[in-house]
Amino acid sequence: MIVLGVETSCDETSAAVVRDGALLSNVVSSQAVHAKYGGIVPELASREHIKGVIPIIRAALTEAAITTTDLDAAAATQGPGLIGALLVGLHAAKGIAIAQEIPFIPVNHIEAHMFSPFIEGEAPAFPYLALVVSGGHTLLVRIDGIGSYSILGSTIDDAAGEAYDKVGKMLGLGFPGGPAIDKLAADGNPSAIDFPRPKLDSDDYQFSFSGLKTAVLYYLRDNKPDGFTESEADRKLLADICASFQQAVTDVLVRKTLRAAANLDITDIAVVGGVSANSGLQRSMRERCANEGRRVFIPDVQYSTDNAAMIATLAYLKIASGEEGTLHSPAYARMPEVKKHG
Repeated sequence: MIVLGVETSCDETSAAVVRDGALLSNVVSSQAVHAKYGGIVPELASREHIKGVIPIIRAALTEAAITTTDLDAAAATQGPGLIGALLVGLHAAKGIAIAQEIPFIPVNHIEAHMFSPFIEGEAPAFPYLALVVSGGHTLLVRIDGIGSYSILGSTIDDAAGEAYDKVGKMLGLGFPGGPAIDKLAADGNPSAIDFPRPKLDSDDYQFSFSGLKTAVLYYLRDNKPDGFTESEADRKLLADICASFQQAVTDVLVRKTLRAAANLDITDIAVVGGVSANSGLQRSMRERCANEGRRVFIPDVQYSTDNAAMIATLAYLKIASGEEGTLHSPAYARMPEVKKHG
């Protein structure tokens, strides 16, 4: 079974090929055009996808040493994401499916992240918990099998990655803010500033990062209203702010996840999405899981951000579990309504 996956939900155009669950290729092209705007510009993203999707698909097929005639199925992200961007990849993959008379598998972007640990190496065993942390989403999900999920909690305001990007902008670190904050945090003191940990001890599994972001804003207003210089003192303060902010986010994410794992008696935990590449989160989650006898699964950094490998992999798993393709799959911007538990 050879499956082509296409991912165009936001600002990265990607195509991948999977054969019987093994990844043959994964080609990703990031859009640099957004950097000067400090965030994603939807219209520009759509135009870049239009220009790049066919060359990227061709590159993925070439790297896999196959042609479209070898494909058994095609898949693409259906949502959530930017509608204009989603439509590009969705219709490109549907066109291939129609031309080759093969099934088309629509894939939920968040669902694909949840199964990204299945791309390479040992995969978590069902049931497992998935902590989904990205620029647009923060979710804690129980996964009992392909298509069998329970959302335990989500963010009530800013997602973790969104908070990173906004704080990064406040600190003058550019976009995206996550990697820059993570790098500076390595030289800072995570206990230097006592930033709040919203909903840290709440009985539910909900998250909130807007108040933490605002606390950083007020700290800068009261302590560095004129911004940072290149002085040694300012560099140290900047590192301390980054480390303290990152520790606050990490404490919330890790404690909520481990509490859910204990309450549900679940051993395996997957940390997925763009923020899963954060070194502080990885270190803390691995330490806590080791102390509690749990296993943690974090995809390689190339599979943590938006990529087609996770789309093709999940499509393959869906087909293997008996799912049939459908061309009646419109794009959607937001997550469908799902009942939450806890």
